Amino acid sequence: MRYLTQKVTRGAVVKAVTTSGTVNPVITVQVGTYVSGVIQARYCDYNTKVTKGQVCAKVDPRPYQVIVDQSRATLGVGQAQMVKDQADLAYAKVAYERNRRLVATKSVSQDVLDSSKAALDRAMAQIGLDQATIALQQAQLHAAEINLGYTDIVSPVDGTVVSRSVEMGQTVAASFQTPTLFLVATDLTSMQVDTNVSESDIGSVNGGDRATFTVESFPNRTFSGRVTEVRQSPQTIQNVVTYDAVVGVRNQDQALKPGMTATTRIIVDERQDVLRVPDQALRYQPGGVPGVTGAPPPVDLNGGVRVWVFRGGEPQMVVIMPGLDDDSFTEVIKGDLQDGDEVIVGGATPKPSP
Repeated sequence: MRYLTQKVTRGAVVKAVTTSGTVNPVITVQVGTYVSGVIQARYCDYNTKVTKGQVCAKVDPRPYQVIVDQSRATLGVGQAQMVKDQADLAYAKVAYERNRRLVATKSVSQDVLDSSKAALDRAMAQIGLDQATIALQQAQLHAAEINLGYTDIVSPVDGTVVSRSVEMGQTVAASFQTPTLFLVATDLTSMQVDTNVSESDIGSVNGGDRATFTVESFPNRTFSGRVTEVRQSPQTIQNVVTYDAVVGVRNQDQALKPGMTATTRIIVDERQDVLRVPDQALRYQPGGVPGVTGAPPPVDLNGGVRVWVFRGGEPQMVVIMPGLDDDSFTEVIKGDLQDGDEVIVGGATPKPSP
C-alpha cells in the first residue's frame, strides 16, 4: 500500500469571499433640465473636465424670454395703474375733507359727505388691490426669470463628464420626469466596486475588511481596497438574494474606468504564520491501514478531528484541534503535529505485477 502525502507547513490561512462587482465612481451626479425645449448649443462632451457652474448645454431661451418680457410688461401696467389709483386716492381725500368742512356750514348735504367718504374708501381699497396685484406680477416675473435661467444647463459640481445623452437640435421634455442629459463623476481618482455578495456569505463581511480584485483590462494587476459599506438593501439576481458590499479603492493613475467588471476577493478572516494542514488530510478516510487494529475513533473527539501522519514508514493517527479553514488549508490550534510532518491525503494500491 502506498500513500499520497503532503507536508505540514507554517504560513497564512486566509478565509475570503469571492464575488463579482462593477467599478463605479464614488459620487455620480445626474445633470438634467428643468425646462422643455430644443437644445440650442452643447458645450460639454465625454471626458470633459467641468467646474461647478459651468454651462454644459443651452435650451433655446426665446420662448422663455418672451414670457419674461410679457411678465415685465404686465408688471409695468400694474405699477402704472397704481400711480393712477394713487392720484384718485389723493383727489378722494381732498374731496372728502372739503365736503366735511362744508357740511358743518350746511353748504352741502350729508349725503354728499357720505358719498365722498365712500369714494375715499374705494380709492384706499383699490390701492390695496393694486399692491397685491403688483406683488403677484412680481412673483410671476421672478418665476419667468428663473425658468429663463434654467435654459442654461450647468454642472452642479466639479468633475468629469462620463456620459452624455443629448445633441444639438434635440428636443427635451421635462413635463413629467426630468431627463438626464449628462452624468458627472466628481472624482475619478477615488472609485468603488459594488459587489454582489450572496446572503450565505454576507454575514461574515464587515466594514473595514481588506479586499483585492482584478479587472479584465489588467489581468496581471491586483488592486487593493477596503470594504467601506455593507448596504442593507437586498437585490434578487436569478432568484439569488445578494447584498451590495462597497469596496473603496484609490485610482490615482485612473486605470480603472467606470463600468469595468471586477472579480473581487474580500478577506473576512486570516491567521498569519500558523501551523496548517491541507484540507484533503481532514477528508481522508483510511480503507484498512496495515498495523492499525481495532475500530477507528470517532471523527469528533471533543471538538477535534483525526488526521493520519506517515511516520517511520507507517501511518499513525493524530487528533488535532482545527481552527480557521480557507478551503485549502486548515489552521492547527492544538495537536501532535510539527512543521514538516507528512500527512496522508490519499491512498492508492499498486497494481499487481503481471
